[in-house]
Amino acid sequence: MNGKVFGMLLGFAIVTGATFNLAKYAVHYFSAVSAAGWRFGIAAIAMLLILLIQKKVKWAVIRKNGINYSLLGVIGIFGFNAFFFFGMKHTSPLNGALIMATNPLATTILAYFILKTPITKRQTAGIIFALFGVILVLTHGSWEIIRTLSISKGDMLILLGNVCWALYGVLGRKYLKTSSSLETTTYTMIVGAGCLVLLALFSPSPQPLSSITISAWGAILFMAIFTSVLGYLWWNKAMEVIGVGKTSIFFNLVPVVTMILSIMTGTPVSILQVIGTIMVILGVLTSSGFLKFGKKHKYHLIRKSASKNA
Repeated sequence: MNGKVFGMLLGFAIVTGATFNLAKYAVHYFSAVSAAGWRFGIAAIAMLLILLIQKKVKWAVIRKNGINYSLLGVIGIFGFNAFFFFGMKHTSPLNGALIMATNPLATTILAYFILKTPITKRQTAGIIFALFGVILVLTHGSWEIIRTLSISKGDMLILLGNVCWALYGVLGRKYLKTSSSLETTTYTMIVGAGCLVLLALFSPSPQPLSSITISAWGAILFMAIFTSVLGYLWWNKAMEVIGVGKTSIFFNLVPVVTMILSIMTGTPVSILQVIGTIMVILGVLTSSGFLKFGKKHKYHLIRKSASKNA
C-alpha cells in the first residue's frame, strides 16, 4: 500500500472517529434528519463545485451510471445517515463507533454474495471473534439482555446504517467501474442529500435555527467538509486503488479515535467497552490477514529470518 493511500485512510479514520461525538452533540440542537440534511446539503454543494472547477462533468458518464448513482445515493448517503443520526439520539458515541467497526466484516459477507469473493477460514474466525466483541458491548455482558434480546433502539439503527454503508462500497465496486471516485462521491452525495433535505422539511426541529449555538453549527460544518467531502473522497479513492477489502480494514481505527475523544471529553468508558473494542479490532485484523496465527505462519517467519541472516 502506497503512502498516499495510507495517509488518506488514516485521515478518514480520524475525522470519522470524531464524527460520532460531534453527531451526538448536534442532535441536541437539530432533529436527526435535519442534522443529516444540513451536513450533506453543504457537502453536496462543495463536491459539485470541486467537480465544476476541475471541469470533470461528463454527461456520458452521468447517462451511463445515473440509475446506479441514484441507487447508491439512496442506500449509502440517505439510508446510512438517516439510520446513523436517528441512532445517535439513542446510543453513545463509543457504542456507535464500535458497531460501525464491524463494517469490514459486513463488507466481507456482502462481497461474498454480491461480488462472489470467497471467504477464507481465517476470515470466518475473525468474523466470529469480532461479533462476540460487539455482542459484549451491546449487552454489557448481561445474560438477561442476551436472553431477552433487549438491545437498544439506537444500537439497532446504527447496525442498519452499517449494512447500508457496506452495501455502498460493495455495490459501487460492482456497478460503477467506469466512474471515478470524485464522480461517484459527488453524484451519489447529491442524490442522498436531496432525499435528506426533503425528509428534513417535514421533520420538526427541537428548536428554531436562530437559537442554535455556533458550536452546533461548527459540528455540522466539520462533518460536512471533513467527514463528508474529504472522508468520502478518500474512502472512494482508496477503494478504487486497493479494493473494498483492504480499504474497509481502516474502519477499525474509528472506534479507537472515538474512545480517545470520549475519554478526553469526560464520557465514562467501561472495561467491557474497552474489551469489546479490542475484540472487534483483533477479529477484523485477523479476518483481513493483518494478524496470522499458527505453526505454519511461525515456520515461514523463522525461515524468512534465517534467509536474511544467511
